[in-house]
Amino acid sequence: MTCIFVAGTDTDVGKTLVSTALLYRVAAAGIQSLAMKPVAAGAEMTTAGWRNEDAQQLHAHITVSDVAYEQLNPVCLAPPVAPHLAAEEVGETLSVAQLTAAFNQLRGHYTHDLMIVEGAGGWLVPLNDHETLADFACAIKPKVILVVGLKLGCLNHTLLTLADMQQRGIEVVGWVANQVTAEGMLLQAENLAWLKRRLAPPLLATLPYLPEASAAAAAAYLPASHELMSVLQGN
Repeated sequence: MTCIFVAGTDTDVGKTLVSTALLYRVAAAGIQSLAMKPVAAGAEMTTAGWRNEDAQQLHAHITVSDVAYEQLNPVCLAPPVAPHLAAEEVGETLSVAQLTAAFNQLRGHYTHDLMIVEGAGGWLVPLNDHETLADFACAIKPKVILVVGLKLGCLNHTLLTLADMQQRGIEVVGWVANQVTAEGMLLQAENLAWLKRRLAPPLLATLPYLPEASAAAAAAYLPASHELMSVLQGN
């Protein structure tokens, strides 16, 4: 079983778009896939309970059947703020142990080839006063794909994120550059070229701004299924 943690250089950089695109791409090759959004902050009340849009998109693109939403997104918080603050608002406490237990239960219950775990916000988003989502990522020992939002500050954000991952011994198998606004960032091509020269992990895809963003549209920019699985498995 291959586990990929999709991390972002910041919030709103396209983690869900990339995660669902990965799931869409490998589904075409008959890969059995699971996904998880361990913690989501920002949800709406539905007839089935609190639901987060990003987690719902992940749920719609996995190929393993009969996975309950609550298994995929065990912590769903209403306030659209950082997870530790959202938890405080509703009287809950988050921990690495809690999220790791939910991850192990999901992973162990279903037969699958690939599991995509999508982060929340940036790499070091806090869970509590002492732990971050990066600590959870280290606990589950995944490979990582980093989503870089092409906007002002992305060079600094990318280098800082990768430096922390390297210090923690995280294996980054690739990164995806995502144009997050219609107009693009100033000198976008030059910024992207600099990142390609500077970063050791391979660039897997450059996503243009997609006004009708969908997993299928984004998947068209990813490598072919067999090439993608080879990268995800670290081959």
